[in-house]
Amino acid sequence: MRILLSNDDGYFAPGLVLLSEALSSLGEVTVVAPERDRSGASNSLTLDRPLTVRRAPNGFYYANGTPTDCVHLAVTGLLPSLPDVVVSGINDGANMGDDTIYSGTVAAATEGFLLGIPSVAVSLASRSGGHLATAARVAREIVERFGRRPVREPVLLNVNVPDVPYAELAGMEITRLGRRHKAEPVVKSRSPRGDEVYWVGAAGSAQDAGEGTDFFAVSRKAVSVTPLQIDLTHYGQLPGLRDWIGSL
Repeated sequence: MRILLSNDDGYFAPGLVLLSEALSSLGEVTVVAPERDRSGASNSLTLDRPLTVRRAPNGFYYANGTPTDCVHLAVTGLLPSLPDVVVSGINDGANMGDDTIYSGTVAAATEGFLLGIPSVAVSLASRSGGHLATAARVAREIVERFGRRPVREPVLLNVNVPDVPYAELAGMEITRLGRRHKAEPVVKSRSPRGDEVYWVGAAGSAQDAGEGTDFFAVSRKAVSVTPLQIDLTHYGQLPGLRDWIGSL
């Protein structure tokens, strides 16, 4: 099995190193990750300048671009053959609900999916990073499933792992995305030069976190696995908008 790894925390992130170690016995692992933290980069591609790819002493490749750039470069020319699966992570912090829209971790996996490859985004649902090994073991189990039972068509899985010892996990649940309240207000401050600057406010608390959501699963120490799709069409609004346009 050929496995491509990436992330949005940078090629030096502990979660990426653990992920590489956990998957190394399953096949040929190649890492192509950003040269620095690109959290929140979403699905952005760098189109206004050329990109460089270098190799770190541990063998990881790193690019001066976004997570999406890294996977795109790897799949469309950097690697001699296509990977069988793309895994992004292990992210430092959850990617649940609305987070998935902004997440560079999810974006890296999404790019693999868009290029026709089964892809998985893996996040540890805490910023303490206490149990990255748990998330690495869960990622391995999921990739092993791809090896034992290959999927008929590409899938995109968003996996959030509770920050607890592996033995304390309450299984694995297939979930839907929950929703958050709107973000907290921006935080205003002054730069050393006296300019007013703004920090983006923290994410809101969970609003839709009932049974069946990713928030609910993680809250009860279960691994949340959410299948994602890319079609943003709001099909329910098509008939009404046709009438609305026709009335103009």
